[in-house]
Amino acid sequence: MAKATSGKDVLATFFDEGIFSVLGECAQGAVKVAFGSANGQPVYAICQNGAAMSVKDAEKVVKALEIAAKTGNPVVTFYNSVGSKLEEGLETVKAAAAVNAAVAKLSGVVPQIAVVTGVCGASYALAAAAADVCIMSEEGELFLTAPFTSAAKGDKLEGAGKAEFAAKAGVAALVVKNAEEAAQKAAELVGLLPSNNLAGPAVFETAEPAGQLNLAKYKAAEAAAAVVDADSAVELYAGYGKNVYTALATVGGSVVGVVATEKDVLCRACVSKASRFVRLCDAFSIPVVTLVNTEGFAASCSEDAAGGLREAARLTGTYADATTAKVAVVTGKAVGAAYMALANADAVIAVKGAVIAPVEPEVAASILYKDELEAGSNIAADTVKKAAAYAAEVCSADAAVEAGIADFAVDAAAVRATLVAALDMLSTKRTQRLPKKHGNMSL
Repeated sequence: MAKATSGKDVLATFFDEGIFSVLGECAQGAVKVAFGSANGQPVYAICQNGAAMSVKDAEKVVKALEIAAKTGNPVVTFYNSVGSKLEEGLETVKAAAAVNAAVAKLSGVVPQIAVVTGVCGASYALAAAAADVCIMSEEGELFLTAPFTSAAKGDKLEGAGKAEFAAKAGVAALVVKNAEEAAQKAAELVGLLPSNNLAGPAVFETAEPAGQLNLAKYKAAEAAAAVVDADSAVELYAGYGKNVYTALATVGGSVVGVVATEKDVLCRACVSKASRFVRLCDAFSIPVVTLVNTEGFAASCSEDAAGGLREAARLTGTYADATTAKVAVVTGKAVGAAYMALANADAVIAVKGAVIAPVEPEVAASILYKDELEAGSNIAADTVKKAAAYAAEVCSADAAVEAGIADFAVDAAAVRATLVAALDMLSTKRTQRLPKKHGNMSL
């Protein structure tokens, strides 16, 4: 057994008690492949040491990914390399392509976590960005085009290649201070994720939520904390799509993925973030809990032209296509397209006070009571009254249950217990997709 002793060797920090077995150890080479246990989960680790990657190094990586597929164990890759070994010529291109192909083939089979602790560029940046979760140390660099090359062409951006830059771009799911913290966070995630796509979600001890659901002072992160087990949430993509909160957590001891919206509109970045996260959960049959309270998709032709409609279609398709257990909790407003996209679930819990409607109540009132409003003396005030009455009668939680678009109408205090019951009810869900090569949703 090998035991890491150097502060630069993050494997000792990553593996339980710092103990692991090195596979095919060689005195030379830019890569070390190891196997051991992290957070109680058997896992492979691929660790670059900062040197240039040779063809043999790439072959070692491909072999590690193949054995992970055969044994059904997660793979964590620590990226720290100055790139391919140019002395080996065009063979390095073929080798790097083989690595990226192996990463793609393994996607959705076992969890892949990329941990960028040093330089990670070009071909290997593609592999890191393709992982299920990418963790970046503030000491690391991640780029497709080297910042200095881009700057030389007149395209210079502050912070390019740095962790914060990658987080804002939606590539880095987690940013930590250094390599040791990155290794610790990777171990935590390995424990939360199933070992492969055929394994069940991990189960932990139950802990009561840290707070209570407050609809008057609603914040997405606080709403999530009110339904998940205390101190269990690991937020992902915090630097991207600020109006959506995504996290892995536990509810009643079972791992779930949580998507919670802020009250504001959802821009294309927010929508893309939610889609990416739900795809991750669905790939490994992690139940998805969605807390819905939003003004809906950004109502802007400019946003549509920039890809907003495409991303909204992708989100809608992602939820509809997901076969994992899905529970939606409507904590506030879920109107029109936002309800159709986010509340496409096996069980929908409507919190009393929520508004579920085909269109905004004000719009509905202005159409349904047009003649009556025009005959009145104060159209604006009368519209507000009619809209309030319409919302109370047609758009309430109880009305949603009666209409069959929600399954439970509960007070805020009962949301957690109802959610636990719904997840327990869906724990044995089994759904098969129609036979096809793959879907063709908008990407």
